[in-house]
Amino acid sequence: MKTIFPLLFLLTYFLSASHTFEPSETCKSCHPTIYKEFESTQHAKASIFEDEIHAAVWKKHPKNTKLESYACAKCHTPAASNIDALVTKHNGVVPDANNSTQMEGISCAYCHRIESIKHDWMMNINVVSKEERSYFGSLKEHIESPFHKIKTDSAHFNGGNVCIGCHSHKKNKYDMNVCSTNVKHELDGTNCVSCHMPKVKGSVSNMNETKEHTFHGFPGTHSHQDMLSQYVGIELNESAAKFDIIIDNKSSHALSLHPMRVMQLRVNVTRDGKTVALENKDFAKVIGADGNPTPPWLAKEVVQDTAVKGNEKRVVSYDYALKKGDKVEATIGYYLVNKKMLKSLDLENSEVATKFHLFKTESFEIKK
Repeated sequence: MKTIFPLLFLLTYFLSASHTFEPSETCKSCHPTIYKEFESTQHAKASIFEDEIHAAVWKKHPKNTKLESYACAKCHTPAASNIDALVTKHNGVVPDANNSTQMEGISCAYCHRIESIKHDWMMNINVVSKEERSYFGSLKEHIESPFHKIKTDSAHFNGGNVCIGCHSHKKNKYDMNVCSTNVKHELDGTNCVSCHMPKVKGSVSNMNETKEHTFHGFPGTHSHQDMLSQYVGIELNESAAKFDIIIDNKSSHALSLHPMRVMQLRVNVTRDGKTVALENKDFAKVIGADGNPTPPWLAKEVVQDTAVKGNEKRVVSYDYALKKGDKVEATIGYYLVNKKMLKSLDLENSEVATKFHLFKTESFEIKK
C-alpha cells in the first residue's frame, strides 16, 4: 500500500487538472491515415517550439520581452495544460518545451471539442466542450467508438466553418485588424472545409472502413499548395505592343492574408531559345503607423495594400511585344516573410522564411 498510494495520488492529480485533452498520438491507433496527414501540418507544429517564424516574432514581442504573458497560446497551443496561466498577465509563466501538452500545437482533441464560437472584438474565442473524450464530427453514418463519444449535432462542424474561431481576425490595442481572413464577415456561413479539407481517398478509421475521408493535411501556405491551385486561374491577353497576365482569384478571401507574407508573379518569355525574365510583381498588405511599416503590435493603419482580393481578377500589364512562336511562362508563388522583415526578425538564414514557395505555373505559346 505504501507504494500504491503515491501512484494513486498522482493519477488523481493529473486526471483532475483543467484543460485535459487526449494527446494526438492517441488518435493514431484508430485513425492512422488521418493522423499521418495531420502530424506534418502547421496545426501540429503551431507552438513556438515547432514554428520557426512564429518563434521569431514572439521573441521580439513586448509581451515576451516584458514577461507579461504568452497570449498567442490561445490559438498556437490551446491544448496546453496550463493555458490559463500562459495567457494571464504578469505571473511569470512562460512557454515550456518540457511540457508535452504545449508541444501538441492545435491538437486533434482540441479542434474536435469546439462546440461554439464566441465572436469578440479583438479575436474570436473558441468555446470548448467540458466533456472529455466526446468529439464533434460531421460523418452522419458511423459506428459507436469504444474509446470516445461521437457527436454529429454541431452547426459549426456540419457547416464547415469551425475555423473562424482562430482564423477570422486578430486586432491589436489600436483597434487595427492586423491579420484577418474575415474582415467584413464575408466568410460567415462559408464552408472553409470545402477548400481546405477536401474529400480524398482513404478510410476515416480502421474500425469503420470508408472509401474516402476529409483530408487533415490542411492545404495552405505551408503545405499541399497544389490542392488549392484550382481556385486561382492564370490567363494571358495580348495586344500589339504589350500583354497582360490576369490572376483570377476564385476564392472568397485574399490570396495573401498574413501581413508578413508576399505573393509574387514571375513571368519569363522564351524566344528563339533565349529566355528573358521580366520584372517580378509583388502583392502584399503592409501595415504600420504614420505611413511606415511596423510590427503588428504597433500598427495603426494599412500603409499599402496590393494583395489580390477575394473574387478579384487582377490584371498585370507588361510593355513587351510578343511574336509568333514566343513561349510565356507565368508563375505565382510567395514568401512567408517579407524580405524587408528578415533582418529585424533574425530570419535571414532561415530556409523556410527565405524560400520562394511555388503555387501555380501556366505556360502559353503565341500562335499568331
